[in-house]
Amino acid sequence: MTAMVRAARTHEGKGVGSSALRPDGALKVTGEFAYSSDLWMDGMVWATTVRSPHAAARIRSIDVSKALAVAGVHAVLTHSDVPGAKTYGMKVADQPVLAIDEVRYQGEPVALVAADDPETARQAAKLVVVDYDLREPVTDAERALDPQTRIIHDGSNLVRHVKIRHGDMAVARARAEVVVVGDYEVGMQDQAFLGPESGLAVPADDGGVDLYVSSQWLHKDLEQLAPCLALPPDKVRLTMAGVGGAFGGREDLSVHVHACMLALHLGKPVKMVYNRYESFFGHVHRHPAKMRYEHGATRDGKLVYVKARLVLDGGAYTSTSPVVIANASYFVAGAYAVEHAEIDGLAVYSNNPPCGAMRGFGAVQSAYGCESNMDKLARELGMDPLELRLKNAMTTGTVLPTGQAVDGPAPVRELLEALRDRPLPAADRGHDFRTLPGGVGNTTHGEGLRRGVGYAVGVKAIGYSGGVDDISTARVILSVTAGEPVVSIHTAAAECGQGITTVQSQIATTELGVTRVVVLPADTQIGDAGSASASRMTWMSSGAVQGACRQLASELVRRAAAATGRSAAALTLRDNVIADVTTGEPVVSIADMIGSDTLERVHEYHHRPTQGIDPERGQGNAHIAFAFCAHRAVVDVDVELGLVRVVELAVAQDVGKAMNPLAVEGQIEGGSAQGLGLALMEEILVDHQGRVRNPSFTDYLIPTIADVPPMPITLFEFAHPDSPYGLNGVGEPPTLSATPAILNALRNATGLDLARIPVRPSDIALDPLMAS
Repeated sequence: MTAMVRAARTHEGKGVGSSALRPDGALKVTGEFAYSSDLWMDGMVWATTVRSPHAAARIRSIDVSKALAVAGVHAVLTHSDVPGAKTYGMKVADQPVLAIDEVRYQGEPVALVAADDPETARQAAKLVVVDYDLREPVTDAERALDPQTRIIHDGSNLVRHVKIRHGDMAVARARAEVVVVGDYEVGMQDQAFLGPESGLAVPADDGGVDLYVSSQWLHKDLEQLAPCLALPPDKVRLTMAGVGGAFGGREDLSVHVHACMLALHLGKPVKMVYNRYESFFGHVHRHPAKMRYEHGATRDGKLVYVKARLVLDGGAYTSTSPVVIANASYFVAGAYAVEHAEIDGLAVYSNNPPCGAMRGFGAVQSAYGCESNMDKLARELGMDPLELRLKNAMTTGTVLPTGQAVDGPAPVRELLEALRDRPLPAADRGHDFRTLPGGVGNTTHGEGLRRGVGYAVGVKAIGYSGGVDDISTARVILSVTAGEPVVSIHTAAAECGQGITTVQSQIATTELGVTRVVVLPADTQIGDAGSASASRMTWMSSGAVQGACRQLASELVRRAAAATGRSAAALTLRDNVIADVTTGEPVVSIADMIGSDTLERVHEYHHRPTQGIDPERGQGNAHIAFAFCAHRAVVDVDVELGLVRVVELAVAQDVGKAMNPLAVEGQIEGGSAQGLGLALMEEILVDHQGRVRNPSFTDYLIPTIADVPPMPITLFEFAHPDSPYGLNGVGEPPTLSATPAILNALRNATGLDLARIPVRPSDIALDPLMAS
């Protein structure tokens, strides 16, 4: 087998708080890194998926005879060939491994084809004949809630209704002197990771299977996968292959069951790699949303209440919709103190593509609605939007609509003031067309050009909420190689590009003073690390690695104290030696204290307990921590042509502790760019028949280097009292506030409501020809 996963080694010996270089960085830049799509094994066959072209249909019959007759085809499997459970799912096992008697969205897997090469498999797949009895698809989320609408799953088209009732709305309405209502809509966004879904399944001698796959959560994959294969979990072994981005799109299964089914059926290694077109159908997307917001305030701008109704389109299957709608509902009020709240969050089934996890996980949608309506309230009050935000900024001790008091840092005011005090970019654009909307297309020389400035702030919970006992496990091993101490770290933490591999090595260097660290491949042979989601991985896996390292450090110091006759309290670990804590002078080498032993410790980290919210009023201490981010957007808008250029997107974020400052900045820049994409260009277009109209990077537009503006970043490090090193989650918060900041800047420039994102030129253009 070649191009298999490898351990990552760091050489810098840099600890927590330093910008240690990533061990995979140079390999990725030069194209030498082995992604899951690069996996190869002698004798392997290639597989592809037959997918439904229809969004809603019954299956009358499936004829595979023509496909099987193609030279080089090894197998064609349908639902009757699934060896175990016929369905799986992140929260509810409602998604068929292969469609059984009906399809519920365009692109649903119906059959599998394995052949000698990918082209033979693709051509044979076209010969699988499926007789469909078409049904009228349900594609409007609001209509899906109508009792007269066809039920997509047994029972109801309602996935979950989250109700939050806080305070007394009758009292609130009597106090409110100014009320504004706004309707807002968010389109369906794709994670647009660059590495498409792929994996290699290898049958094992014990009757089990080894799967090498790009994923965000190996143990959750295993939990869903083993029952479908009718195998005990110990006979299904998953190893993390190189991941080319994720952003939530790899939480659900993709190639996993299909590749393993074929490998077990054929007794051969099976490789599956989606092309870009198939990838658009092979993973979940961000939930489209329709939201109504109502804010009530006193005449001087003090918020009194918020009332909101959110409808999220979950598509054909459950995935993580019950949790996404909860997260969206939790943060309807945004980063503000509001005494009274009435919130209804509804997630529904439809015949649209399944939706689930994507960076921000529901809080993106509610932040857009909240921050848009806050600017609307400011206009109604005749008040500066920034001053309105400062006046109502959440602080430590603020009670959320769920009844939970924020007991960690809540530096909303500090973030907004940092942005306010930052100089604005120069208004003089010069004569360089690249500085104008439309760029070098020479569409404008500045006629009809207006500048706008907009602010937004976002808040999101970090980690799993609602009573989930979140865990992460780490095994840390100390040994001596060639006279040098070596730390080996084994976790199941998914490296999706966020840098968790580097952070683990930094922690080992900090805690053990050892400069040579090896991070072993993530797999299911170690305990669960949880998902690379919810901005939790650095917090949770740092806690696990730190815990195991500190146990080893205690053992090393105990040995050194016994060997030297010194007090353990007088010794510290650094630079491969055990030194005097006062003078820093070396006392004994760490290698000598390890000797010929192999020292090993395993630590399972848990965050503090949380509670589920009660179903009637939505009250409960549901969260362990909160993260805050704010943006100031400066935009130039050609109001005649509807063209937009984001001039600057300044960011202020509290990160608790910048474990690796350079990596933190990269996460903030990436999240901000995804927020820009949602604001101005990114949307999966689904027609009234449930068909995706733009499944390619030709037609699904993402920001390029020409679209991303300067992003000056101000980092705050308000240490969280409950986390390792005081760190906080970083990856998701920038996606919350980037989008509404840009929209508020557009509204400032144009005076338009711009209620729907992404904004298109026709939404802005004053030119009647453009608007048509």
